[in-house]
Amino acid sequence: MKYQLAIFDLDGTILNTLKDLYLAMNYALREKNFPERSLLEIKSFVGNGILKLIKRSVPVGTSDEEIMQIHQIFREYYSEHCKDNTAPYSDIIEVIQKLRNAGIKTAVISNKIDSAVKILCQDYFPNLFDIVTGEKQGVPRKPAPDSVQAILQTLHYTSEQAIYIGDSEVDIQTAKNSGLSCISVAWGFRDEEFLKANGAGQIIFEPSALLNLLLS
Repeated sequence: MKYQLAIFDLDGTILNTLKDLYLAMNYALREKNFPERSLLEIKSFVGNGILKLIKRSVPVGTSDEEIMQIHQIFREYYSEHCKDNTAPYSDIIEVIQKLRNAGIKTAVISNKIDSAVKILCQDYFPNLFDIVTGEKQGVPRKPAPDSVQAILQTLHYTSEQAIYIGDSEVDIQTAKNSGLSCISVAWGFRDEEFLKANGAGQIIFEPSALLNLLLS
């Protein structure tokens, strides 16, 4: 096997979190009497962390103070409701288990709040990842390579031994910035046309395709 480590994005790649993000965002907007956003709008806004999602969702001209108030409302609501409608994508659990059974290490890097990432991975993917990391204070978010480099160092792999798997332009750029090959998935928050326009070199349409690519 060429790759010894598979690094996964979370939202839109292994876990469908869209509806809960949508409901949390609109709850926070309603609390400030701001217009709500559609599901498709929220889908296009996610990928760069919660603060960026909020900035894209609020009306133009919203003050920094109001944005931080919404951020607090969102975090409190989402921490209580992050599993209401969330579920793993079909077959992804079995695919990850087969990769691990074959000797491939697995990890998750997300721009979601670190505490939420750890809770979701423990609840939906118990014992399926060697390292799970989300947004942390003082650590640049994806597409910065910092989190990828930290995982490589911790698990003692080179960039050539690892592959990055994600559903967005942020993931494509993260892999590029980290010197990793990238597999883009078309079942998440971005479609095939968008992924191609943003530099995707390899696109798959179902989780089982990972087995053919990584175990052959």
